[in-house]
Amino acid sequence: MPPDYFADDPRSNLERMRAGDLYIADDPEITRRQQRAMRLAARYQAAYLEDAVGSRPILAELLGSVGEEVDLRPPLYVDYGSNITIGARTFVNYNLTALDVAPIIIGDDCQLGPNVQLLTPTHPLDPQPRRDKLEAARPITIGNNVWLGGGVIVCPGVTVGDNSVIGAGAVVTRDIPADVVAVGNPARPVREL
Repeated sequence: MPPDYFADDPRSNLERMRAGDLYIADDPEITRRQQRAMRLAARYQAAYLEDAVGSRPILAELLGSVGEEVDLRPPLYVDYGSNITIGARTFVNYNLTALDVAPIIIGDDCQLGPNVQLLTPTHPLDPQPRRDKLEAARPITIGNNVWLGGGVIVCPGVTVGDNSVIGAGAVVTRDIPADVVAVGNPARPVREL
């Protein structure tokens, strides 16, 4: 039987999760919120196929905040949706996976290629707590006018500065400054803009 990691912590797992602390995702409210997000994402996809503009109210219900003239092409995969903010005039291509255990902020005028992954969850490196299903999360911030090429993966806790371009397939493991092109795994700036 795993140790009681939270013996002296009266908070629920949802409260620990929202505080950015270690938690176990077995809270019934966590499950309810995840199921709500899956239902809304499926409704959004179906509505978008019929009327892209008319599907916007569903997207607004799913996400925490959606700026004017956002175009997000489904399918979209999220944990909760409510922890995601997308700025005005941002375009998101197919198959965005945005695991929003912690906040994900995407600025204005961004371009996200297909199959981008924004991954806030973290897990302990120590094998026993990981086996016991402990997890946490760190926020991701994408600045204004950023272009994430197809297949980019942004890891927990990363900020990408304004106007930067992340090359297709890059894995962004640490902050990227503003006004650069970054490529590779791990992503590194290769030129200034």
